[in-house]
Amino acid sequence: MDTPHVYVIDTVVTKPGRAREFVDIYLNGYAPGARARGMTLERLVVSPPVWFPDESNTVTATWVLDGAAGWWAMTWQGRPDEAVRHWWEGVGDLVLERTRTTGAAPADIERLGDV
Repeated sequence: MDTPHVYVIDTVVTKPGRAREFVDIYLNGYAPGARARGMTLERLVVSPPVWFPDESNTVTATWVLDGAAGWWAMTWQGRPDEAVRHWWEGVGDLVLERTRTTGAAPADIERLGDV
């Protein structure tokens, strides 16, 4: 049986004209640590698909984790990690707002809850 996936979605609204810079820093600064915590970057999308010089963009990163165990392992590694908090503080001048949500495919939900 395939392992169900948990998706972690970071949604970041960048300050005007800062989206390209944020994406570069996210991929080079945040992503390596996320991978070390067991996360796999499925996709990164910039909306709208234009590098605005004077408007905001929304950057959406979708990460994949293997099952509930993968989510818990990532959570317990990331929450106490001061480097993660410092990284987000360090990009504060690029970000207007950010959210993180988690989800799963409907067919996986019951298996994810059976731990």
